[in-house]
Amino acid sequence: MFKTIVVAVDGSEDSDRAFAFAQATAAEQASRLVVVHVTEFVGGKGGVFPLAVDEDDIKSRIEARVEQMSTEGVKAEMVSHSVRLGGPAHVIAEVADSVDADLIVVGGRGRSPISDLLVGSVPTRLLQIAHRPVLVLPPPATHS
Repeated sequence: MFKTIVVAVDGSEDSDRAFAFAQATAAEQASRLVVVHVTEFVGGKGGVFPLAVDEDDIKSRIEARVEQMSTEGVKAEMVSHSVRLGGPAHVIAEVADSVDADLIVVGGRGRSPISDLLVGSVPTRLLQIAHRPVLVLPPPATHS
């Protein structure tokens, strides 16, 4: 059913779950998996810096996971972009269009609740602008 799946990852727990779901779906359906990682930058007079302090580690972990999937027979590739704070959804939507994705998979929450408050959440924005189906994986249920 899905020939090409785009999954957006930022190193958060929710994006890790989205990544695992997309990986399993791609393996099951022999789909191409395009893993999109967008580095957000913030800046001012002192310079421009990645929003995530551990950005290099995040990117390395994603690259290693994509490489591992490829060795396991999943057609996987990574696409990296950099944007100013607030722009990941547009990049993800553009990548999905450029690869003719059948599905975009994202986690329900990203790494930064502050940026969600300031510029809105990536999943919400994707639902508004993407011309592809968007699957938002909710956080796991907590049992009391």
